[in-house]
Amino acid sequence: MAGMFYIPAIVFTLLTTVGMSTIGASAINPPPPLLPTPTGRQIDWHQRGMYAFVHFNMNTFTGTEWGTGTEKPSQFNPEKIDTDQWCELFRDAGMSGVIITAKHHDGFCLWPSKFTEHSVKHSPWKSGKGDVLKDLSQSCKKYNLDFGIYISPWDRHNPLYGTGEKYNEYFAQQLREVLSNYGEIFEVWFDGACGEGPNGIRQEYDFELFRDVVRELQPNACIFSDAGPDVRWIGNEKGVAGETNWSMIRRGDFYPGILGKNDELNSGHINGTHWVPGEADVSIRPSWYYRAEEDDHVKSLHELMDIWYSSIGRNANLLLNVPVDQRGMVHENDASSLRAFAMAIASVTGNDLALERQATSAQQRGKTNEFSASCVVDGNSETYWATDDGVSNASIELRLDGPAPINHVDLGEYIPLGQRIRSFSIQARTADGWTPVAKGTTIGHRRIIQFRTVMANRIRIVIEDSRAAPTLSYVRVYSAPPEVEISHEGKDFIGETEVYLVADRSSATIYYTRDGSQPGEQSTRHSGGPLYINESTTLRAVAFDNDRKGIYSKELTLTRHDASSLMSPARRLDDPPL
Repeated sequence: MAGMFYIPAIVFTLLTTVGMSTIGASAINPPPPLLPTPTGRQIDWHQRGMYAFVHFNMNTFTGTEWGTGTEKPSQFNPEKIDTDQWCELFRDAGMSGVIITAKHHDGFCLWPSKFTEHSVKHSPWKSGKGDVLKDLSQSCKKYNLDFGIYISPWDRHNPLYGTGEKYNEYFAQQLREVLSNYGEIFEVWFDGACGEGPNGIRQEYDFELFRDVVRELQPNACIFSDAGPDVRWIGNEKGVAGETNWSMIRRGDFYPGILGKNDELNSGHINGTHWVPGEADVSIRPSWYYRAEEDDHVKSLHELMDIWYSSIGRNANLLLNVPVDQRGMVHENDASSLRAFAMAIASVTGNDLALERQATSAQQRGKTNEFSASCVVDGNSETYWATDDGVSNASIELRLDGPAPINHVDLGEYIPLGQRIRSFSIQARTADGWTPVAKGTTIGHRRIIQFRTVMANRIRIVIEDSRAAPTLSYVRVYSAPPEVEISHEGKDFIGETEVYLVADRSSATIYYTRDGSQPGEQSTRHSGGPLYINESTTLRAVAFDNDRKGIYSKELTLTRHDASSLMSPARRLDDPPL
């Protein structure tokens, strides 16, 4: 019931089992759950991290974002739909699944629905014998990806739209088709858009009916909408979760398609009644559907990494849209960006400097090893550090193998017991002693903190405030590849100017170019000190640390002016003094 707290069966079983085992061994019980807590399907969802959104449908061929419903099935005619190409790329990009636009607002169905003629069965593709959902679901199995469905309740084509119960039952029948014939579905994505039908009438959706159909046919699937019930929209289409992001909301305050609640969706509610974590959606291009004119506007690696830090790094999952083109394939530019994105993430997270290192804490539940600090570095997601009840601030200290250039800390609470931590800080032991390097608010399932590189041999995580006895399932420490900064005041200069190139660590070597080309080890090596620039220049620089290259180069375009060109038209250098 709305507003009621409950312990999901999977969590109750887990807590009971852990509690009995600890009673037999040390008589120390785990912390009591801080409600609300996630269901089993939500815990599985949190583990999925990043997955693909594929906008591919009638709009791909008409050049629109929202169709009118008057399109003809004959307009859907891809040269070759290669779902294996999609899935191989998504797998290699580190994604865990795919959600496809099975039906968008124009009502055209990517499967041969029995309940409408507006579908692929009347298209020239495969002579009307094709089924995109079947092809994609089989490719997902082949490449070990989860399969999800976007299906819009708004239907601008079907004459039943706006008739109330009749249309809702029609839509429920379509739901039954897509949820019964394509294997396991991990997420059902409901768009809250509600506009006019072909007769200009709006429809009141029966989301309770739609939810019941999903629960009946795909009990392990999470349902997405502005109100959940399992997963919520993050409040924007930029892929950015709130700096503070609670996995809970007061679910009764929301409904699919709600307006004016974006900030609350972005940050969640500390006093939320239900566990409804945030999903951050964003397109790799300016539009959701493929447009040839956007081939040169695919998001840069820098933009994608910023999105990753702002979504995955802030307790949200990332739904990254990769539109398929009119051939039925992911365009080469999108594919190239995805591969670079995957390599960049791997270069950051590939080596956990804290794994199996020494971890200690003065606050340890019951003074037993079951909840000791060592649990955060053992690589086991089922173990966790916890404090005694009543503790709201505590700390963990990690000893690294030796001094290392560190710039990331990756944290995760043990969410089967609820989200607890309100605020935290991070300190690093440098040559100058314990140095504050970062601070934050919520953690949740995963929080990635990036900070300026410091040479340190120890890390301290300080829980400043917690709603109940804090828990941490893991702490990871990363040394991302070196970065270089280009320092210059402004982008315009007269005569000659100085530019400074500075790496984030003393062991790094900087290479640069002055013609805007990509720098590498074959480029000019920076020998220290300023660069003297006396002409318009596009300067690019990248840092290397032994065999590790910076993720992306930095760029600065400088424009040289004659002195007279920057003077006011009313006064020139040869004017007499005032």
